[in-house]
Amino acid sequence: MYVIKFGTDGWRGIIADEFTVENVKRVAQGTADYILKNHADNLTVVIGHDCRFAGELFAETTARVMCANGIKVKLAKDFVSTPMISLGTVYYKTALGVIITASHNHASYNGYKLKAHYGGPSSPTTIDAVEKSIPDSVLLNLKSIDEYVSEKMIDYVNLEDLYVSEIENKFDLKSIKESGFRFAYDAMYGAGQNVMKRLFPEIDLMHCDYNPSFMGQAPEPIHKNLKEFSSLIQNSKNIDCGLVTDGDADRIGLYNKEGSFVDSHHIILLLIHYLHKYKNMNGKVITTFSGTSKIRKMCEAYGLDIQITKIGFKYICELMVTENVLVGGEESGGIAIKTHIPERDGIWIGLTIWEFMAKTGKSLNDLINEVYEIVGSFAMERIDLHITEEIKQRVLAECKGNKYTNFESYKIEKVEDLDGYKFHLGNEEWVMIRASGTEPVLRVYSESLTSKKAFEILEATKNTILK
Repeated sequence: MYVIKFGTDGWRGIIADEFTVENVKRVAQGTADYILKNHADNLTVVIGHDCRFAGELFAETTARVMCANGIKVKLAKDFVSTPMISLGTVYYKTALGVIITASHNHASYNGYKLKAHYGGPSSPTTIDAVEKSIPDSVLLNLKSIDEYVSEKMIDYVNLEDLYVSEIENKFDLKSIKESGFRFAYDAMYGAGQNVMKRLFPEIDLMHCDYNPSFMGQAPEPIHKNLKEFSSLIQNSKNIDCGLVTDGDADRIGLYNKEGSFVDSHHIILLLIHYLHKYKNMNGKVITTFSGTSKIRKMCEAYGLDIQITKIGFKYICELMVTENVLVGGEESGGIAIKTHIPERDGIWIGLTIWEFMAKTGKSLNDLINEVYEIVGSFAMERIDLHITEEIKQRVLAECKGNKYTNFESYKIEKVEDLDGYKFHLGNEEWVMIRASGTEPVLRVYSESLTSKKAFEILEATKNTILK
């Protein structure tokens, strides 16, 4: 029997191999058992799917299992983003939300994410309870979707309308449209496409078509996957900012007018700067262990509390639910802010940056330079070392045993081990080694004054640990 395990962001598997109708029934039954046990006074759930192959089939399968267990379903008819499901759990006050998505994974994958009633990722405790409730098989006699609709067990809902209405209420879209700036958007064939076509039909739109194959490119908003979008901006000469979202539209990518990628570290700093200095908002800032040290420097300059968590947005979300948090963000492009639900949302964050530009009349580069005036300029880089499991474990053991005192000419001054190993090198430079939990890969991060210097540190580290 295939064992269904939830990772840091849901269960994912290859379609028709691990991710089958029967296995979706099993995980849906585990979810239903959890709801029956822990939310007996609120037997409702919101369910949707993104643009991936057979998403509607898997969403309807999940809905039918819920109904067979006496749980009423708010079902999104057409494809939706992950933030739409999270918003739906809050709006409809459901026990949980389920989104069928594999996020930024390759098109051969699909997945199953759980969202909590507060509009963000379910807690590790909930995930663990659902996982333990997954049966080996499901023997329920499931009725058709139409039958459950006629019995009023399923109610179709328009989460896209709900989400667009929320944006229209929270953003000054008129100022963005009349700012004089030219914007562009790349949906990567993902679930953000319809929303952006509705809100900004006049801007440059790329890959805003329904294409479950993603044209063979994993819909992850990192520069190596976005060369076509970067070239569009470079060749146009007058696009001021480009926004990208991933397959389920919860992660962000951003480009300046030169077609250069602006990483999430800079985006987080821009958000703190805008929300605190320009909008007079306060709250704690939360970032993960792999985030730039400049975030702490900006918080100190503005008198804001900061907390560093392990890597994974679920750790950020847990704090956003219980505390007054201004910005919470991670290196991989998942960012949430106080004006919204405690959920990563690429479109919401992108519109916040566009509004910042519109309200100030300043270019993205000008705003980044304002940030640099406070914290200093910097660059963050990362490489992934695909190695054997034996080498991976050897390097981790040597990190744990404090074997490394330098990486070639870079002397180690201090080591932190909250989630991986961060080696401080002085002059606000550091390098971090962290293992993937699912494959023989070491992720190596570095921060320095320039991209060139950061890559030099990465190369010195690689040469030291792999020799």
